[in-house]
Amino acid sequence: MHFFKRKSNPRTDAEYLEAYQKSSDLNMLGELYARHIEMVFAVCYQYLRDEEESKDATMAIFEQLIGSLKKHSITNFKSWLHSVARNYCLMHLREKKIEVGGLQLFDDDFMEKEIFVHLPDDDLDVEADLQKLETCIEGLESEQKRCIDLFYIQGKCYKEIAEQTRLEMNKVKSYIQNGKRNLKICMGKNN
Repeated sequence: MHFFKRKSNPRTDAEYLEAYQKSSDLNMLGELYARHIEMVFAVCYQYLRDEEESKDATMAIFEQLIGSLKKHSITNFKSWLHSVARNYCLMHLREKKIEVGGLQLFDDDFMEKEIFVHLPDDDLDVEADLQKLETCIEGLESEQKRCIDLFYIQGKCYKEIAEQTRLEMNKVKSYIQNGKRNLKICMGKNN
């Protein structure tokens, strides 16, 4: 009688990741991603605020992983994937803002660079910076916060914001300029 050492199916993220990295088996990657797809969609929706765009982003992120996971040593997949999803959305929003011609809210300092994404979480200050930014946005006066959100996050132009908020165009511009200045001050104090 022959005894075979049967290899068990992966159970943890690390086991799925290792299995994918060794075999390039997309089924392993698919099962690993399926464990976190709701979190990825939620992150995308938080930033993009559009269901269809968020679904598209969720699928595009999966496609990015096919190559990215071969290049990086990842200690905490869920946290790493959260950063990848957030960065994907921020880059997407950044591209949209360029089309709108608006000012840039997210400087390069708030973006993780692809080559650094694989570093352990405690080596990255990006998450802390984004949390500070979110806290600073929450601390803005309500009309500034509303206009900043509509302009930078939702990509609306001045005219659309004025129509949606029923504010005069000059007020909209003022709220955005003052909001941006207040965010820079707040971020400077928190660094």
